[in-house]
Amino acid sequence: MTQDELKALVGLAALQYVTAGQIVGVGTGSTVDKFIDALATAKDPVAGAVSSSVRSTQRLQACGIRVVEATGVQRLSVYIDGADEIDHQGRMIKGGGAALTREKIVADLADRIVCIADESKWVQTLGQFPLPIEVIQMAVPQVIRRFAALGGQAQVRAGVLTDNGHPIVDVRGLKISDPLALELEVNQWPGVVTVGIFARHRASVCLLGTAQGVRTIEL
Repeated sequence: MTQDELKALVGLAALQYVTAGQIVGVGTGSTVDKFIDALATAKDPVAGAVSSSVRSTQRLQACGIRVVEATGVQRLSVYIDGADEIDHQGRMIKGGGAALTREKIVADLADRIVCIADESKWVQTLGQFPLPIEVIQMAVPQVIRRFAALGGQAQVRAGVLTDNGHPIVDVRGLKISDPLALELEVNQWPGVVTVGIFARHRASVCLLGTAQGVRTIEL
C-alpha cells in the first residue's frame, strides 16, 4: 500500500474512538485530513470538533462538521492527531505542519490522545525528525545559540509563520533520550512559545498503518 493509503486506513480506524454526539479534538496534517474525511462519512455524527489549525478548520467546515472554539470547551473525551515521530512510550515529536502550539492546547483539554500514523513514524528514540520550536521573533537568535550549546543545529524554517504569527525553528542533530526533561527545559527558555515534544501530553493509543493493516498499540 502507498503511504497515502496507509493514512486513509488509520484515519478510518480512529472513528472507533469517537463517541457520537460528543465534541472531538482534531489535530493537523495529511493523516488528520484522512480522519476528517472519515468523520464526515460516519453514520452517527459528532456534535462538533475543536480544531488545532486554520487548515483543519477549513477542512472540517468544508465537510459540514461544526467547529467549536477551544475557549468554549472544558474537557474533551478524545483528541486525535498525527505525529512526525512517536516512540514506544507514546511520546511524540510534532510540529512539521507548524501547528504545534494549538495542537498542544487542544491535547491539554483531552482525557485521551490517540495518535494516527504510518509505520515510518514509529521509532525507538526521538530526534531523527527535526524538532520544531515556535519562537517569538525577538528570541530566535538566542534560541539557536542555546541549541548549539546542546549539540543541535537550529535554523528558522524559511517562509513559514504559524497561525499565531510566529516563526518556527527546526533543530537537527538531537538524540532525545529523555523527552520529558528536554520539553520541560526548553519550555522555560525566554521567547519559546511551544516546543514540539509531546511527552507531558503523550499518546495513550497509537493506530499504526502497516502493510498488514492497522496495528493498535496501547501505550
